[in-house]
Amino acid sequence: MGMTRRQFFKRSAGVAGAAIVGPYMITSTALGGEGRPAASNRFTMGCVGLGGQGSGDMQGWLGFGDLQVVAICDVSSTARAKAKSTVDNRYKSSDCLSTPDFREITGRQDIDVVFIGTPDHWHAQIAVEALRGGKDVYCEKPESLTIREGRIMTDTARRYGRVFSGGSQRVWDDYNRIHRDIRGGAVGDVQECWVDCGGPSDEMIRPAEAVPEGMDWDRWIGPAPFRPYNKDYHPARWRGCRDFSGGGMTDWGAHNFGGALFAMNLHNTGPVEIYPPGVADTLLTYVFANGVKMHHKGTWGNQALCFRGTKGNYPARDGRGPVTAAPVTIQAYRGRNGIQGDFVTCLKTRERPFRDIEIAHRTASVCHLGNIAYWLKRPLKWDPVKEDFIGDPEASRWVDRPRRAPWHLEA
Repeated sequence: MGMTRRQFFKRSAGVAGAAIVGPYMITSTALGGEGRPAASNRFTMGCVGLGGQGSGDMQGWLGFGDLQVVAICDVSSTARAKAKSTVDNRYKSSDCLSTPDFREITGRQDIDVVFIGTPDHWHAQIAVEALRGGKDVYCEKPESLTIREGRIMTDTARRYGRVFSGGSQRVWDDYNRIHRDIRGGAVGDVQECWVDCGGPSDEMIRPAEAVPEGMDWDRWIGPAPFRPYNKDYHPARWRGCRDFSGGGMTDWGAHNFGGALFAMNLHNTGPVEIYPPGVADTLLTYVFANGVKMHHKGTWGNQALCFRGTKGNYPARDGRGPVTAAPVTIQAYRGRNGIQGDFVTCLKTRERPFRDIEIAHRTASVCHLGNIAYWLKRPLKWDPVKEDFIGDPEASRWVDRPRRAPWHLEA
């Protein structure tokens, strides 16, 4: 118990006879100072995927004194140079590793934590390799491209005893008042819920264009089917392409479906039936085992989440508003500084974070199921325990996707 975390990893590596990849250097900040713990008491982090949201998240990690970013990875040399400069300036050193290959980070034994901010089609591959390498993981939403990916990520985190947080901060930050009201009985027993977010992705075929200088396009494609570069795929609108993302359903759906599921205490399960528009309702509709229905779209009052229950509507509608909610206590973030602070606190306590991968996976699965119903245009029956469709082999093929060699994902 007298060993520091750093000493433990060094001794474990020595006992196993494995060489630590890359030297552990004594930097200008290694001995602490400026309110920071000494390096032996800090978690070391590698950041993978540093465009857009990934860059913003990295800025957040740099604000934690008990965590130090020691490596960055991106397939764009421009993004790498910018990220490395930001990290080096923060720590007043030049030690941060810069690489286009995430395996240089997941394979390093002196890295404790991996942050993943890549496009969705890369999330599972990087996460699983990081988990198997003994790293804790924070992955941006949506955590998976397919339902099977999410299950593999969850099972791998449990097998290796790692802390794994999904990245949807809005589930609590935007909707915590709704959680308290709905769980406190503001509508009585919930009967229906409406969730507003974008729709599914599609094939999004675009003509070939010249690859920008400094971009490794083949590596960006990775496990997805190869297609020529087009500016619509990178940097801005890749979410519209089904090979890379589930579209608005999985993007804002991770936030908004996640918020609705948490409010109704359905965030650890899944629906049993999914109906495309025009079958059970004019909207895409999920039905849960307890009879609750959840619809895509159809909200009112300029709200992203709306509810109907035995005692009224939330917000008020047709003269039936919510009743007074009872005070409730909900376990949310641990520590301070939002969802990132929750994760850092759980690195120390080894508790499961607010957006533990099982919960994040269940939310992403709801988004994926909605997409599959949109794409197939027919009702589906789902087994949330086996995580497979019932009596529908064609739908079951959408539980996962083929992966381009050499990228394989095994349970």
